[in-house]
Amino acid sequence: MIERYSTAEMTAIWSDLARMERWLEVELLATESHARLGLVPEADARHCRENAPLVDQGLWEEILAREDVTNHDVAAFVDVVQQRIGGAPAAWIHYGLTSTDVVDTAQCWALRDSCDALIAASTELLAQLIEMARTHRDTVMIGRTHGVHAEPTTFGAKVALWALQVDRDRERLIAARDAVAVMKLSGAVGTYSNIDPAVELDVAAALGLQAVPATQVIARDRHAEFLWACASVGATCELIAVELRHLQRTEVAEVQEGFRSGQKGSSAMPHKRNPISAETISGLSRVLRSNLQAGLQDVALWHERDISHSSVERIILPDSAQLAHYVLGRTRRLLHGLSVDTERMLANLWSSYGLVFSQPVLLALVSAGLSRDEAYRIVQSAASTAWAERRNFHEILLENPEVMSHAAGALEEAFDLSRALRHAGKSVDALGQITLS
Repeated sequence: MIERYSTAEMTAIWSDLARMERWLEVELLATESHARLGLVPEADARHCRENAPLVDQGLWEEILAREDVTNHDVAAFVDVVQQRIGGAPAAWIHYGLTSTDVVDTAQCWALRDSCDALIAASTELLAQLIEMARTHRDTVMIGRTHGVHAEPTTFGAKVALWALQVDRDRERLIAARDAVAVMKLSGAVGTYSNIDPAVELDVAAALGLQAVPATQVIARDRHAEFLWACASVGATCELIAVELRHLQRTEVAEVQEGFRSGQKGSSAMPHKRNPISAETISGLSRVLRSNLQAGLQDVALWHERDISHSSVERIILPDSAQLAHYVLGRTRRLLHGLSVDTERMLANLWSSYGLVFSQPVLLALVSAGLSRDEAYRIVQSAASTAWAERRNFHEILLENPEVMSHAAGALEEAFDLSRALRHAGKSVDALGQITLS
């Protein structure tokens, strides 16, 4: 992942040095388990642990140089580690293991830690949205369907639905964590032909992972589930971002992204204040979705293994972890600096001449005894006149004898904004069922 969209937390998990540290720990734990089983002298296992190399840039460069010879990254790693440990005990490193035992176990370890970081970040966003929804519980605005004025709603209700979706994403991340917090040390085709299953259980306990049946590789539906959770996070953040992009349009102007002192919206037009954070979130969510597609294609491997998934995962797993974490943080920053123009929201609601109350007027006429089709035609005609003549919908209805003879008494209630919104807080109330811990 390019530095621009990387986070410190995910970089610490997915850096090359972090990967080598995980590989080394898996190797050492396996050697120590072999010693407990009496297959490796305890003194040799202790020698390996005490003389294990520091994973630093020098070691990494030495492994890369060795890989130029072996054309195999794990083989190069084992060669260099054994050389650094030195002596006859070093030969026990990688005993009974195949490369994928080490790679898959270390990678799932990293995925587990990534899920922990993503769950924490989604919880922070969720808490922010809950507070925002409650703050704007009674902030009146127009609801839109197909981009057109529909009926009144509140900004709090809108934000509450975002929060509920983020909470579902958090549940998906928790499920993905369970799916990827696994490991295997079962050998070349997963039959433990050259390694005792007890070694796998020992290492699993030490790493806090669950040993699972596998071929030479851990089943890739688990990794796909992680990618789905990341893509879902991106989709939800994009949902928020797209809505805010629409609401920031000049003709709407109900919200506006924060704008720092010294910031420039355009190199050519000094007046511009563009929704750049929301647009960035939309763009990065596309990458997360495309990574999911590649991950799903990695599920079907040949027989007990091939490596068609390997090159793909070197890109999409760390990148998706990074991007999902970045997008969550960018969304939090977007909402933190967001300016909400409550007066503009109310003004926009009334800018369509009261047409947003057409449904309660329709229902009032039906309740008064008119057929639904007859009532619909009356209200639709009055609405068309209001829009064409830019006149108040309520006043036009008052001019209609048929309306006045059937529903004059109910007309005022039909245009009552408080009546329309009397249940709008229900989605905000639902947030009380969420546990943030």
